[in-house]
Parts: sequence; structure tokens; C-alpha cells
Amino acid sequence: MIDENSFRLFSKYIKDENKIKSETYKEYGIKHGLRNEDGTGVLVGITHIAEVVGYDLVYGIRVPKEGELYYRGINVNELVEGFEKEDRFGFEETVYLLLFNKLPNIHELESFNNILNAYHEFPDNYIEDVILKMPSSNVMNKLQRAFLTMYSYDDNPDDISVKNVLSQSMSLIAKAPIVVVYSYYSMLHAYHEESLILHKPNPKFSVAENILHMLRADCHFTKSEAKLLDLLLIVQAEHGGGNNSTFATHVVSSTGTDTYSALSTAVGSLKGSKHGGANLKVSEMLHDIRENVENYWEKEALEVYLQKILDKKVFDKKGLIYGLGHAVYTKSDARVSIIKRKVVEIAKEKSREKELQLILNLEEIGGKLVQDDKGLSYQPGGNIDLYSSFVMETLNIPKELYTPIFAIARMAGWSAHRLEQILDTKIMRPAYVTIGAKKSYTPFNERK
Repeated sequence: MIDENSFRLFSKYIKDENKIKSETYKEYGIKHGLRNEDGTGVLVGITHIAEVVGYDLVYGIRVPKEGELYYRGINVNELVEGFEKEDRFGFEETVYLLLFNKLPNIHELESFNNILNAYHEFPDNYIEDVILKMPSSNVMNKLQRAFLTMYSYDDNPDDISVKNVLSQSMSLIAKAPIVVVYSYYSMLHAYHEESLILHKPNPKFSVAENILHMLRADCHFTKSEAKLLDLLLIVQAEHGGGNNSTFATHVVSSTGTDTYSALSTAVGSLKGSKHGGANLKVSEMLHDIRENVENYWEKEALEVYLQKILDKKVFDKKGLIYGLGHAVYTKSDARVSIIKRKVVEIAKEKSREKELQLILNLEEIGGKLVQDDKGLSYQPGGNIDLYSSFVMETLNIPKELYTPIFAIARMAGWSAHRLEQILDTKIMRPAYVTIGAKKSYTPFNERK
């Protein structure tokens, strides 16, 4: 343990020697955070898998537009409409589409589901030794560790042929929901002395149904609940190559490393509060609003409090209204437009109309406040974190599982991108500018 005096000394050296001013990036012509000055991302790769459309570039100028999202060239809104029209769960077909660039026919889907069901089986004593005997206070940490541990149970872990990587990826896609739910109950049992509940997945259920089946003590859920979770999994399954966790998957996979190392890296990235963990920050903010604003579902009262958030007077005092805006989308998040109509239905079913009205008002009023505050030419819409946190609350999913369920969905995209990357033999190796004066070595007894 570092004592306080030592920390002050070390901290000074760290901050003095490592802090890089934003103007230094401009001096060297470096795109800070791999972002251009107009907010667009620096182009670093090519992908077949997904396209995120948030604006048009007209004569080099970013023109805001309604968001669009495509999986393998198919508009996700059209994909979801097809599943809903035929009253089917669609996440498994979405995984198939992302991996193989085609929608499965009935025989292909049956074969695919049979393979996933077979992969539900774990090595002997794995659940007991790795999950139950080694609990973690954070399920994302446990998921990452579980992936790395599976390396030791694989007879051929370092084989990066397409066939072997596909097999490993499908195994992890199938096992991730089980690891997440079991890790959650292992955490409750170890840290909160609650009952240890372990339900086996039902081979007749979809991924969404099995998550609710394994998570709930009585295994009970409604079809509308499962369909809503299925929809959330679909829209979170993939989001292009540029998001942090997928880019991390590309970078690590380009080195020739194993699947377990690559996908555990993606999990570590998604855990961050600026990425997948943002849904927790939204949830905390919404809880704060409900606790401190009387009649929080009414616009007038909400606007006063949101202005206080922007003015850094309340909540976490950082001046941010979480759940609004996006790095790529401008006017609207394509995933929100897909899921919004479903949350209206479930809000009525669960008698949560006031909570939904808070979300809708926050998107409208908060978007206008942020537009005025930042001088934007457009009003930023609510992003997926704003609505996913509402979905999770409505489904009574514990906060500890908000980001892990996001990870379950994104396993599809990460796996597709890893398969794409291993076919490219070139390692990703960007350059950094080194700054600071050259120094001479000082003999030990002459150092101050």
C-alpha cells in the first residue's frame, strides 16, 4: 500500500511528466482521441460488417441528419420490422447475419441454434472452480477473467485459423449469458450473503428468454418482456469498427493473439464509463432526478433541474446531461428510434408511464439546453444509454448487469470483426510523437 506522503511525491512526478496539453496535439498536427476537429472520426480501417450513419459530408462540412444503422448492408430498422411482423425472436438471426453476411433460412438457423446449445456445456468443474470459488464484486471483471480462463481449457487455444476462431467465438457467444448470470449470483452469495441461484439454460429458449429464465428466482417472465430484451440485444449487437471496444478487438487481433485474449480486451474496454458503462451513469442521473424533483415527469420542474445539472450545481457537478448526443449520430440515434415504440408499450404494461415521460421530456428539453449551451446547429437526441437504462429498470434487471448484458449483445459484433481482422495479416502499428528534452544519465550518489 502506498502511504499518503509517498503518493503525493509520486503523483507530482506523474502529473508533471505525463500531462499533455491539448494545444500540444495541435502543434504536432495530431488528431487528439483519433477525432478530427469537426468531431468526425479519423479513418483507420475498412469493414464489411456495419455502417453507422449520423451525418452527411457536403463539401467537407458535416451536415446533421437522422441516424441510420446497417448490419451487413441491411437497415436494422427493416431487420427488426421483419422479426416483429413474423413474431419471432431475432437476436440469434442477427448474430448469424453479422458472422456470415446472410440471413439464415430455417435449416441454417436450426443448425446454428443447435451448435449454440451444444456450446452451453462447460468443462468439468469449470462453473464451480472458476465462477463460484473465485467471485468478483464486478460482473464485467468476472466476465473478462472467465474468458481468459477458458484459454486453459482449450486443447488448441492459439490456432487462429478461421475455422478455429469461429468455433471459439461461437462457444463464447453461447457461454457469455450463463457466465454473466452465474457471476452475478456468485457475487451476491459471496459479498451479500444472499442465496446462490443457478438455473440451467433451456435449449428451447432464445438468448433473451434464457437471460430472464436464469436471472429470475422463479424463472418466470412474459413474452413481451423477453421480446423487449431481444430487441435491445439486436440493436446493441454491433456498431461499426470505430467504437472503442470493437477497435480494440481489431488492434489486439492484428497481433495474431488468441481469441480469449482478444475478446477479454473488448470486455475491458466496454466496462469503461465513457463506453458501455455509460448506461450506469444515466441510471444514476435518472435516480437523482426522481429523488430531487417533485413531479419529475412534468416539463417545467424538469427543465429547472436540468439547467442546474448543466450549471454544475447538482448531481455529480460535472455539467453533463448524460444520455444525450453521440460521437457519430447528430439529430438522432438510430437504435433509439427502433426501440422507442416498444418502450411505450412496456411502460403501459408495467405502469411506468411517469418514468417514461421523464425520459421523453429529458430528451426533448435536455437536447435543447445542450444545443444552446454548446452552440450546436442541431438538437442532439437521446442515445441508446438513455433508453437501455429505462429498459433494464422496467425489466427489473439489477444495475450490476446493465453493462454485462450490453457485452452479451456485442459479442456478436466483436466476433465478426475479429474474423474479419485475422484475414488481414498486417499488424496495426500507429505512431506517437515523443516530446521532452533529452537527458544525460546521473550517477546514483549525485542525484537530488
